[in-house]
Amino acid sequence: MQSVSFGRHAPALRSIVHLSDTHLLAGDRRLGGAYDSTGGAAAALAAIERTGIRPDALVVTGDLTDLGEPDAYRRLRELVEPVAERLGTPVVWVAGNHDERPAMREGLFDEPGSLEPITAVHDLDGLRLIVLDSTVPGWHHGEIDAAQREWLRGVLAEPAPLGTLLALHHPPLPSHIPFFDILELRDQDAFAEIIGGTDVRGILAGHLHYSTNGTFAGIPVSVASATCYTMNLQRPATEVNGMDAAQSFHLVHVYDDTITHTVVPVVDAPTGDYFSAEWVEKMAALSPQERLEAFSRKPS
Repeated sequence: MQSVSFGRHAPALRSIVHLSDTHLLAGDRRLGGAYDSTGGAAAALAAIERTGIRPDALVVTGDLTDLGEPDAYRRLRELVEPVAERLGTPVVWVAGNHDERPAMREGLFDEPGSLEPITAVHDLDGLRLIVLDSTVPGWHHGEIDAAQREWLRGVLAEPAPLGTLLALHHPPLPSHIPFFDILELRDQDAFAEIIGGTDVRGILAGHLHYSTNGTFAGIPVSVASATCYTMNLQRPATEVNGMDAAQSFHLVHVYDDTITHTVVPVVDAPTGDYFSAEWVEKMAALSPQERLEAFSRKPS
């Protein structure tokens, strides 16, 4: 979490790491024979540790595995849980359309297998994070069914001190890519009726394999890209397909009056060394006007 502030905003109250669509396969097989989904997840987790962040939660918004294989869930835990332990943060698992509820319950929660929706409520020291299950067993499109909507209504009846975030797999947003229309979240009007006017401050989602954002029922929606493969959006919308590049995750910072979602590419690239902890410490020792003189004023 940000520990020093030189601007008008105080440091973030809470921080979350948001990643999505790991799509692991048993035996670390390559996804579609081409994509190293296990390596992609491992690379993203290593990048998260390099940020130095100590988040309040690590949220993975679905398609945790590609086929719902028990061994794939086991492998995912082997990758994620040691990192979460080092960061001192809970892991929040969200079901995606490629997941299977019984195997996910058994593999990630050590619970008996069940077809019941996988939902949860997490209290992140005043920030409420609600996990929804938008999966439809046997299908790839999404839906928040009536029973789950009524459960959500009851949870939201009492506001949380720092507000609420929702985490689900299928984003309630349009996509300019035609095939995603077929796999969109259904019954969005009924979902909007439940969350509109509540303390919900944001929605975290995945599914699209590219980063995007918008609003739903007046609430900001942030979609994290994938760690396995992403969509090549340089193509015409009717010809968009996957590519082994541009994998990323989001850093989510929760402030009093806003929430930011920062896309962090998972890439090994040369980086400058002008700014450092020592530089920040030097700036912190100056007055606000001195900082402006030292860093903001252009050379004459």
